[in-house]
Amino acid sequence: MEERALNVEKEEILQHPDYQQELLDILRSKVSPKILQEKVLDYHENDVAAVLQKLTKEERNKFYLYFEPQRLSDVFEYLEDARPYFEELSVKKRAGVLACMEADVAVSLLRSLSKTDRATLIDLIDDEAKRDIALIGSFEEDEIGSRMTTNYIKVSANMTAKQAMYSVVEQAEENDNISTIYVVDENGVFYGAIDLRDLLIARDSTELEDLILTSYPYIYGQETIDECLERLKEYSEDSIPVLGNGNKMLGVITSQSVVEVLEEAMGEDYAKLAGLTAEEDLREPMVESIKKRLPWLLVLLGLGMLVSTVVGLFESVVSELTIIICFQSLILDMAGNVGTQSQLSPSVF
Repeated sequence: MEERALNVEKEEILQHPDYQQELLDILRSKVSPKILQEKVLDYHENDVAAVLQKLTKEERNKFYLYFEPQRLSDVFEYLEDARPYFEELSVKKRAGVLACMEADVAVSLLRSLSKTDRATLIDLIDDEAKRDIALIGSFEEDEIGSRMTTNYIKVSANMTAKQAMYSVVEQAEENDNISTIYVVDENGVFYGAIDLRDLLIARDSTELEDLILTSYPYIYGQETIDECLERLKEYSEDSIPVLGNGNKMLGVITSQSVVEVLEEAMGEDYAKLAGLTAEEDLREPMVESIKKRLPWLLVLLGLGMLVSTVVGLFESVVSELTIIICFQSLILDMAGNVGTQSQLSPSVF
């Protein structure tokens, strides 16, 4: 009896609250917009993004009306496919959300839009966001520069420790990747990195040079993802600087981006093992999947009937040596295996 009571108590302790249901109840309640905003702000953006997909279009339009572009951009970054929801916004709000997004996420979203919508939105966003988007958009999708972010903090190599600390405080309002401070010279060339902890505990008399790690790892934006992925995995840093021509610092690749790239690479490999061209094929509509595969299935059906006809021509031989029919399926399966291995060898093994 006592043991049962302990098990019940343990289950109650381990029971997680249903944040998504709580959010649904709040968003569908009749409270005033101000109270609704205050309540929703208490929840993580990932939970809000999950709930957004469960709302009706009318309910989503109310949600868009109640929240500022900054909050909406944070929520949209957690959506697997933000484009359908992004297109429900007014043009003005789209531009505001785009300007608040991480530049790499904004570039990815822009690439999914039509050329006309893309040009319209780029004209509406502020110059700083436009520069960041243009910088990351200048890289090909298979280059690591397309995955970097301009959300980082940098200080000048000729500053004192006290000046560097003031500069970090000023930049921290707009940049939240602050665990590592990057140091550049007067020409913007990468010089090294400083751990935030070292800067915080440094005395006013400490020379900034004494805090800088000049052998800090870095990558070039033009390197392909496949080329530098293994090197990025070797370091356990929160972010790695991305350099351009003349070793000028362009941005950083965060550990979160590295994890996302790894997941995509693994997903593609698993998809190829399943005979698919890409991971996205796993989620494509059934009609599209049938359209792609039906012609090949018909061709294979015809070839199968041809093989059966050829076997039929040797019916007299088979009737005398029936044991050989046991090897027919084995030989056909070997042919299929050879084809599969030939397809996978260059990309997976």
